[in-house]
Parts: sequence; structure tokens; C-alpha cells
Amino acid sequence: MPAPPPALAARIYLAVRQIPPGQVSSYGDVAAVVGGGCDARSVGVALGALGPGEADVPWQRVVSRDGTISTRGLRQQELLAAEGVAFDSYGRVMMPRHRWRGPDAAWATANRMHTLPPRDDAEQLELF
Repeated sequence: MPAPPPALAARIYLAVRQIPPGQVSSYGDVAAVVGGGCDARSVGVALGALGPGEADVPWQRVVSRDGTISTRGLRQQELLAAEGVAFDSYGRVMMPRHRWRGPDAAWATANRMHTLPPRDDAEQLELF
């Protein structure tokens, strides 16, 4: 898939910069915040194309919707663990505990983006 247009990539990076340390978002949630035809794949491609000028974009805070790390190697998991993000026994982020609720309404309005709908992310106990 080709890289998204520069204007879309800039909006994706702006949204990802809002995810605080210790929290994560899914590719789809970032796309929903950006809106305007952005999809999860565009978010992934844009983050994969980060250059030296975007070193402040916390790419490691964007994971698959089920909490799996979608990059190769251990770097993303190491960076998240250093921020206090917990993982289950399968190596997935504990999404109910760490999932970003999205930007606040004032920021979203000021940046022509969207908030995320409320969700009930009750944490399940692991039995095995």
C-alpha cells in the first residue's frame, strides 16, 4: 500500500501524539479520531514511514485492536513496558487497562478531529 498523502500522515501523527505514556490505541481508533476517510491500514503505513523529522511521534503506543504488537522484534514491547504498560501471558497489551479513551472534545474540535465513543472495557481475569 502506498504511503498516505502528506496531509493525512500529518493528521495521523498529530492524533498519535495525543496518546499519553502508559496508554495505547488501536490503529482503528486512531483512524476514527482522524476521520475523513482514514482507515487502520493508512495509520499503519503512515507510522511505518516515520522519518527523522517525526521522532516525537510515539508510534509504539499504537497496537492491534486485540492488543497484539504488530511490529517485528521486541522494541515496541520494550518501549511500552518502560512506560508501565502491562501484557498478558500471550504478550498482548492488557487493553482494558491501558486503552486510550481518545482526545478530549475541545482538542478534537480545535483540530477538526473526532472523539471516540464511550466503551465498556471491563477487564477480564485470566484463568490460565
